[in-house]
Amino acid sequence: MTTHARSAGPARTPVQRAAMLVGAVFLLVGILGFIPGVTTHYGTMEFAAHHSQAKLLGVFQVSVLHNIVHLLFGIAGLALARSISAARNYLIVGGAIYLVLWIYGLLIDHDSDANFVPVNTADNWLHFVLGIGMIALGFLLSRNATNAPTRTAH
Repeated sequence: MTTHARSAGPARTPVQRAAMLVGAVFLLVGILGFIPGVTTHYGTMEFAAHHSQAKLLGVFQVSVLHNIVHLLFGIAGLALARSISAARNYLIVGGAIYLVLWIYGLLIDHDSDANFVPVNTADNWLHFVLGIGMIALGFLLSRNATNAPTRTAH
């Protein structure tokens, strides 16, 4: 009698693993934004306004809306990592969104109602790094990837 080893499923490509990792980090950041202590001045957190003085890790200004966006973005990354093209699009389009958010954060007055997310200078530069990094991952890790099924030994 011969037994055959089967893998649990097709191996994930580098772009899929990157989308999963980015999604998991966003999910973690969204959760941490709701934990007092990890988020300083937690009692000042508002739903969506520049008046929120809550700061994730004492650095990044957050609100309930900001944390929810991180949670949703994380869930999207995990879900879209299931296919190569969706993972690539998540990284590239998500990166572009973060670059737009970076520009928005640079242009608005942080003490105005336009800063409804809210963002501060640290958020702005993190958004820039995230945008560039995600776009780079999306392009570089999907150069040789195809949506062909991965072969499994039977």
